[in-house]
Amino acid sequence: MRYRLTFITGAAVGYVLGARAGRERYEELRKGAQRVAQNPAVRNTAETAAVNGRAMAGRALGKVGDRLPGSVTSRIRSLREQRAGDEDDWGTSNT
Repeated sequence: MRYRLTFITGAAVGYVLGARAGRERYEELRKGAQRVAQNPAVRNTAETAAVNGRAMAGRALGKVGDRLPGSVTSRIRSLREQRAGDEDDWGTSNT
């Protein structure tokens, strides 16, 4: 019961403080987040991290692939086949 009361109190305080900040503050935060997301340095870093992550995952699968259950291995193969021609999640390409 104590945890429920704490949660409800926290939610109420958050709602009141958020309501006081208003729409203007929300729009200001949203525009700031868009500027960061559209920054070329941020986009390049995210793309590099995605490419490196895929490469490392491929190497890890190569090392432990024979230890995984058949259902997991077949699921990974099917996901790889689906993504073979897709561009990455960020909508960018390696240009």
